[in-house]
Formats: sequence, C-alpha cells, structure tokens
Amino acid sequence: MEPAVYIPVSAAANLRRAVVVSAVLGLAAVVLLSVAGHPFMGMFGVLGLALGALNNRLLQRSVVAYAQSATPDKKGFRRGVLVRLLSTTLIAVGCAVLVDPDGLAVFAGLAVFQAIMLVGAAVPVFRSLRPSSMNG
Repeated sequence: MEPAVYIPVSAAANLRRAVVVSAVLGLAAVVLLSVAGHPFMGMFGVLGLALGALNNRLLQRSVVAYAQSATPDKKGFRRGVLVRLLSTTLIAVGCAVLVDPDGLAVFAGLAVFQAIMLVGAAVPVFRSLRPSSMNG
C-alpha cells in the first residue's frame, strides 16, 4: 500500500479561481434575474459574492501576518475576525431589511462564494486520494 500523498492547496490560487467563477456566476445571475424582473436581486447577489471574496482575502492577509509575527497577538487576531464577520453580517442584514426581498440575495451570494471556495479546496485533495493506477 502506497503512502497517501498530500498536495497542499494554494489559498491564493483558490481565491483567484473562486473570484473568476464568482464573476461569471454573478454576471449570469444579473442577466437571468433582470430578465425575470429582479435586476437588483442579481446585483445584491454579486454584492454577496464580492463580500465573500473580500472577507476571504482579508482572512488570508491576517493569517499570514499572524503566522509571520515574532510575537503573535491572539486577541488582535480574534478581534479582526470578529470585526470582519460582524461587518459582513451587518451589510448583509442591512441589505435584506432595507431592500426586501431583493436584498436577501446578499446571503445567497455569500453562501455561493463559500461553496465555491470549499469545492476549490476539496478537488485537489480528492484527486490526491485516487489510486495511482487511475492517475496515469
């Protein structure tokens, strides 16, 4: 039995792929929802995708800064996580409350972005788990 080979996933590359996929999905959503009579729903979905991407990018920056720090500040790191999540949540809830029902699409955009990120991170791992006879 061969040892399992772990292929590290590049977080930055995964984010870039997710942003490209999100842009395509966002454009499609705006077009389709505009045809259906809800152009703002498409725009709010795109806002959710963008918020997801921004949150992920800021997370990556804070993790790198924390890891490279000679004296990591755990409280500062936790505070940064809390501020990012609270800000994202407040924007999403604000859109949902102020522009009902179209504003609810921000939550859909956030969820779709997270799903895209998870799939992007999982695919290389699943590929590495396949038996070697299938790889080549």
